[in-house]
Amino acid sequence: MNESVDGPAEAAAAPAPEHALDLVYADEALLILNKPAGLLAVPGRGPDKQDCLSARAQQSFGEALVVHRLDMATSGLIVMARSVAVQRDLAYAFAQRQVSKRYEAVVANLVFAEAKTNHDPSAWQEINLPIAADWARRPLRVVDHATGKPSLTRWRVKEPWHMPGTVRVELEPVTGRTHQLRLHMAALGHAILGDALYADEATQALAPRLLLHAGTLGFQHPLRHEAVVFTAPTPF
Repeated sequence: MNESVDGPAEAAAAPAPEHALDLVYADEALLILNKPAGLLAVPGRGPDKQDCLSARAQQSFGEALVVHRLDMATSGLIVMARSVAVQRDLAYAFAQRQVSKRYEAVVANLVFAEAKTNHDPSAWQEINLPIAADWARRPLRVVDHATGKPSLTRWRVKEPWHMPGTVRVELEPVTGRTHQLRLHMAALGHAILGDALYADEATQALAPRLLLHAGTLGFQHPLRHEAVVFTAPTPF
């Protein structure tokens, strides 16, 4: 149910000031939070990794139960449950792929004019590459056709970015493997700018943070049983 989970090798922009919380929506059932880049979604190992989005939410709201996660380096929307029953319902929705997730990213080695010539830039394309853990280089993942789990990403070109050879893209993870979006785009030769795990040094250096943002989250409200969609503007 998770898009991704960080490991100790991750590098990211500095997090927001301690205890800051960007609340998008709250009701008796759930919280929608906009996580900044550089902040853990859940506590890590060690006393220096206890400040995280879930801890801040619990300090502010009391009951705030984790349903899914984002990489520390990724910004964007996370939903948390305010009861065990809602947590169970939301976790089931993620597991059954009943949650709509859209991301924006800026990728390298793609020229908008060429992309527009080669295909309709508004048309969705698919990346269907199996992903496995790279045990020798944890927390990295690798495309592995023998042992990898089926992994599917939809993506499309949105517009040129302000650096030559870079393009803003929209991403939709159909499955939810760790580091899926980052690895899939890198496997195409279009690594995400600022990606300390899957981009080469030149592409890493093009941005001070990973340019990946979870901007749209949609699902059926667990109590009202109606479709809800939440958005957070892309900060890059």
